[in-house]
Amino acid sequence: MLNRIVLFFVFLGIFSASFAIGAEVQVSEEESAIILEELESLIDEIDAVGIFGHNTLLALPMFIPGFGIAWGAFAAFSTGMAFSVLQDANPMLANIPSLTILFMSPFGLMEIAAYSIAMSRSYMIVHKMIKRMPIRPDLRVIGLEVAILVGLLLAGGFLEYYFIENLPTDMPQI
Repeated sequence: MLNRIVLFFVFLGIFSASFAIGAEVQVSEEESAIILEELESLIDEIDAVGIFGHNTLLALPMFIPGFGIAWGAFAAFSTGMAFSVLQDANPMLANIPSLTILFMSPFGLMEIAAYSIAMSRSYMIVHKMIKRMPIRPDLRVIGLEVAILVGLLLAGGFLEYYFIENLPTDMPQI
């Protein structure tokens, strides 16, 4: 059990570091305009279930042995890059450290916890495969972890949507 908790925090750190590195990437003006346009259309069309669906489709591959770790780091890096574009476009975000968004919002905490569960399980499966240990006894626990991930992302999706819908109207737009 202690090993599981340690691995959770190791992968929480890996996800956070990948996000922070992505947030430091400077994107060209053309790429920035494309990303902003995509984000605006996504935000205009999305609801709580859409946010949940997007995050779940992003998270479930993180359970895939080995691949899930790389996928999770890539997803974090890409999300960090999107935050970098938003920071450049909105002066109110300029002085907010990238990890603040991740750790100071309830939906950010729920998402990073879900992703860390999946990425750490990906590692644990690979570890067992290398040691030639059976994975079958873990299937029940993996099912429980998937259920926890889905619950966290469902609640997080509704919280994030509520947050988006209740942004002040006088706030500068992206």
